[in-house]
Amino acid sequence: MSADDGVKGIGRRDLLSLAAWGTFGASLLAATIGVLRLPKPSVFPEQSRKVKVGPPGSIQELRYRKVPERNIFLSREEKGVFAISAVCTHLGCVVAPSPTGFLCPRHGSRFDAMGRVIGGPAPRGLDWLKITKAHGGELVVDEGEAIPPGTYLKV
Repeated sequence: MSADDGVKGIGRRDLLSLAAWGTFGASLLAATIGVLRLPKPSVFPEQSRKVKVGPPGSIQELRYRKVPERNIFLSREEKGVFAISAVCTHLGCVVAPSPTGFLCPRHGSRFDAMGRVIGGPAPRGLDWLKITKAHGGELVVDEGEAIPPGTYLKV
């Protein structure tokens, strides 16, 4: 084959352009794989969002009680009873009570006793959950309805 046969090889500019597009594609693929491997929330919503938590007398003043099988903490103050979600607002991990409030064991977010952020990566405080009194006097917490912090149910 001679140079006069009309067959053209790839030019330097075309080769560099092809290499640049290949690098861009590989970078995009690597970024996509990285995003797909991010941690998923460890807590997913259950079917029933309303939970019976017992009579008002079962909630002690200034102490937190975790509702079994649920991610809810209950407490009582002079103003009334309240429920705080145990789900960290950072990535959905379940927080644990600590001497000063609550602590996310996975990523280190810290919350005070009222659920306000005092440290760590959490973007906002823990959700306060709506609590109502059923016809029989039993308290019911709605895990699906967040309310403004500081909202109490007088009992």
